[in-house]
Amino acid sequence: MTPEATAMVRKQVVVAAGIERAFTVFTERFGDFKPPEHNLLGAPIAETVFEPKVGGHIYDRGVDGAECRWARILAYDPPDRVIFSWDIGPQWTIETDPDNTSRVEVRFIAESPDRTRVELEHRDIDRHGPGWQSVVDGVDGSNGWPLYLSRFAALITKDDQ
Repeated sequence: MTPEATAMVRKQVVVAAGIERAFTVFTERFGDFKPPEHNLLGAPIAETVFEPKVGGHIYDRGVDGAECRWARILAYDPPDRVIFSWDIGPQWTIETDPDNTSRVEVRFIAESPDRTRVELEHRDIDRHGPGWQSVVDGVDGSNGWPLYLSRFAALITKDDQ
């Protein structure tokens, strides 16, 4: 396998929601499906904020008021896609050099008026430098993007009940 082939993770889920609703739930309620144990703060997370604009951030705010900005919004095109940086390095600490961060693109594709396929592509992971394979292992594993997408799909289903 070449590094280019392993420096990308692709996942998808189909949800029982129209494209606009799927996009809105993903961006406006990101903190409702992000696992609270995925936390780089020294205190429990009070909320996760997804700022819906290019130049915005995704960040966690702790119960103590501290903030951890772990992603930057690079593209925001409702209801079709959003791209954000992954500013968490191989040691699971914040990476401050944008040249050493990867990208996550989430595309929303309407399969019908009530069904949307959500495709997530986490790419350029090798930009994290030495140890980047541990980032692949983390985001590709059962506690990574598969967990996020399954919790996102469950949230959509729960809202319908």
